[in-house]
Amino acid sequence: MRSPNESSDDSPGYPFDETATARAVIDRDGILVEWNEGARRLLGHTPAEVVGLPAANLLAPDAGAPLPPSADRRWNETLALRHRDGRTMNVWLLAHRRRPDLGDRSDWLVVTPLENGEPPTDSDSLSAMFLEQSPCATALFDERLRLRRVNTVMAESIGLPEERIRGLRIPEIGGKPQNDELEASMLQVLLTGQRQDVQTLGTGNADGALAWLARMAPLTDAGGRVVGVCLSAHDFTDQYLARERLQIVNEASIRIGSTLDVTRTAQELADVCVPALADFVSIDLVDPPEHGGEPYTGPISAPVSLRRAAHRSVNPGNPEAVTKLGQIDVYPSSSPQADSLVAGRPIVATDPMSTLADWLAWDPARGERVRELGIHTTMSVPIQARGATLGVAVFTRFRRPDPFTADDVLLAEEVTARAAVCIDNARRFSRERETAIALQRSLLPRTLPRTAAVEAASRYLPAARAGVGGDWFDVIPLSGMRVAMVVGDVVGHGVQASATMGRLRTAVRTLADIDLAPDELLTHLDDLVVRLSSEAGGEGTTGEVGATCLYAVYDPVTRVCTLARAGHPPPLMLRPGGPPEEIDVPPGPPLGLGGLPFESVELRLPEGTLLALYTDGLIESRDRDPDQSRAVLSRALARTAGSLDETCHDILQSLLPPTGASDDVALLLARTKGLPTSQVATWDIPSDPALVAPIRKQVVQQLETWDLSEAGFTTELVVSELVTNAIRYGERPIRLRLIHDATTLIVEVSDSSHTAPHLRRAKVFDEGGRGLLLVAQLTERWGSRHTPEGKTIWAELALGEE
Repeated sequence: MRSPNESSDDSPGYPFDETATARAVIDRDGILVEWNEGARRLLGHTPAEVVGLPAANLLAPDAGAPLPPSADRRWNETLALRHRDGRTMNVWLLAHRRRPDLGDRSDWLVVTPLENGEPPTDSDSLSAMFLEQSPCATALFDERLRLRRVNTVMAESIGLPEERIRGLRIPEIGGKPQNDELEASMLQVLLTGQRQDVQTLGTGNADGALAWLARMAPLTDAGGRVVGVCLSAHDFTDQYLARERLQIVNEASIRIGSTLDVTRTAQELADVCVPALADFVSIDLVDPPEHGGEPYTGPISAPVSLRRAAHRSVNPGNPEAVTKLGQIDVYPSSSPQADSLVAGRPIVATDPMSTLADWLAWDPARGERVRELGIHTTMSVPIQARGATLGVAVFTRFRRPDPFTADDVLLAEEVTARAAVCIDNARRFSRERETAIALQRSLLPRTLPRTAAVEAASRYLPAARAGVGGDWFDVIPLSGMRVAMVVGDVVGHGVQASATMGRLRTAVRTLADIDLAPDELLTHLDDLVVRLSSEAGGEGTTGEVGATCLYAVYDPVTRVCTLARAGHPPPLMLRPGGPPEEIDVPPGPPLGLGGLPFESVELRLPEGTLLALYTDGLIESRDRDPDQSRAVLSRALARTAGSLDETCHDILQSLLPPTGASDDVALLLARTKGLPTSQVATWDIPSDPALVAPIRKQVVQQLETWDLSEAGFTTELVVSELVTNAIRYGERPIRLRLIHDATTLIVEVSDSSHTAPHLRRAKVFDEGGRGLLLVAQLTERWGSRHTPEGKTIWAELALGEE
């Protein structure tokens, strides 16, 4: 306990006369815990005699009046108290909670002035200064900062008459933290003689959260000595609330819509409005239409099914929320949500227990929550944008005592309208993103083909925040057991980029089917992108269509890989037992510039070499530069030990942030295979038709060696036709090659002529022209490809599984 002659702990450091006020502190259990010298002067009891005992012991036997009720924050009453000498004293007491924010757990500070005295006369010098210098709600404090006079306006603001509170300090009158700050400022005025202005909230007893400007001026005597402080309070609640509303609108414009995520945007709306506008805010949205349709624009009818998108409370854990995030709830016609959506305008309900009685009776859980929290006002505002109804925002007050005003409704409408546009934009983006993803995935290969050349695995991830781009990958089987691998990236995002990607992927497959070399294929693809750019423009301008591409062809027979790239990141290679290394492929210009050449490079790869082809979304990051990302990619490749699918997963985990990539990512891994020489047979063919028969016999013998005798008859016919055509129409040298794996037998005949054969329909009496038609009928597929030395005619026959 504090010494009777000590200053109060909550005094601002000035030696106030504590004996001028009788002060006592009663804890929440009604026990006296503090007793000052003024209290001893008033009732005669020493601190040792009363501290630690029930305060009720000080009441006279027939007092009849209760001690401070637990529900109030401030209380005043005249009580009959027992003096130490046994007599009864009627004493006016003023009590308030020392910590109002603690509610019933707070202590009570009980005070009464001892030097109240008689009202001053007009001849009193301090009174004269008070009358001359007080322009409005004014209070006069002496040099001990004890109240001497208040005018009528100030007395009404305080809520107590002057004769009761005269002689008290301002913290003893109000009992709010702001009063301690005011007294500290008054002390500075008293000590320095300088005026001070202090803005404070809620220093009066009005129902609303009033804002005051307290202007303090020193009062001086004829000799210039400061003998008191004049405090004038100016109510600037309207200006304060207007500034606060403007700040909320400004904050809403900054904070709401930071992402194109519907749930995040709804949560931002709730966060902005709590506690600035309401104590609890809930956002419920209409589920978007299926299959990417437009939001509903017709009239709404009850009951309404809404999904909780966000909520926010001044209390941790959102105890006011009956509906969980993501949960769908049905709101009947008596609910504020349904009523405001049906009416299409905000609805304010005061005293929910009566105005919303039907709804709360229909939903007992909400009714119980309303009673527990003391909710006194709700406001529901429809969330509408571009003529469509998106949902409803409900604002609730229970801690703030003031109801929603007309200005609050306008503010809620303004903030909600801003959020509605952002939510609608987010939904439109999500709808377009889902459409683009669906289009993208439909254009990408669902599974990679199994080939004798490579074992492959892939990953495609759309951008986490931006629209879906035009990244793609492909594995294309070619003739002669070869395989083409391609990775590309179309500039831009959205459905247009995905559609362009689909056209380029189709073009690549078509060009690959005619067995163009990688550099030639990119040249033709560049011409296509230039043409697409021209088509995308308007009024003679050129559109902005561009792309990058990496194209590689691997031959498992020769184990040679030929690569070319057009503005695309170079691939990585991991030879068996060696470190990862970047393949030095000539960069080439991006597709769409037109007229610039592309170069290719050839590498002989050991069997089991791992190739990593990717788009720039994998290595471009805000946290790392591309070189660092390539180093991380190399380390991930170096520690590969499991399947290629596991390696893909490890690479993405190592390079991409948990929140997802900022750009689309396409990754293609391929481990090369080699075809054993025992599965390849080659013959040089002399230019003599009479020697075709011995060649057929050698082919049949080779098939017997391979245990493929069942395919002998068909293969003999195909070889006979292709070799005969090469002798008749081709140029030397002529070469026959047979290649087989478990499922396919390939017949290839090469010569030095660049003239490609073609099918034609022979007439009834024609002696020739049926050879290639017969080959087409006997084989799974056939074709020709140009080589540096001439051309190759090939045909594939299907074999049974071994």
